[in-house]
Amino acid sequence: MADVALLFGRIVLIALLYLFLFAAVKTGMGMVVGAGRKASQRMLALRVVRGPKEITGVSVPLTGPVIIGRSPGADLVIADDFVSSTHAKVVPAGDGHMLEDLGSTNGTLVNGQPATRPLPVVAGDVIELGQNRLEVVRL
Repeated sequence: MADVALLFGRIVLIALLYLFLFAAVKTGMGMVVGAGRKASQRMLALRVVRGPKEITGVSVPLTGPVIIGRSPGADLVIADDFVSSTHAKVVPAGDGHMLEDLGSTNGTLVNGQPATRPLPVVAGDVIELGQNRLEVVRL
């Protein structure tokens, strides 16, 4: 009788162990799939729509701060006399991105509005720096 009780106890213990492992794997997979979905929904880039022919059509992913300017040290270099050496920057902020004019001489427009303070940018927004036009797009 004691052998039957021990065998039953072992079976119950193994079943509980398998249930625990199943729940842990299921939770872990949900976290990985959910994180990938959120990252792909938020993944944005700056695409040069109008500008110097060398960079027209180029897209720069917004995975971190992106400095736009004429300086060779900028992340997106635009060789145009109307663009300051460090003209503007786009930085991740919360669940989105913010564009900030860095005191440029000719200013920055977001959807036709002057960027006199940091402005949020989303997919579809148009950023103008002099004669250059950038568009915020989803990757």
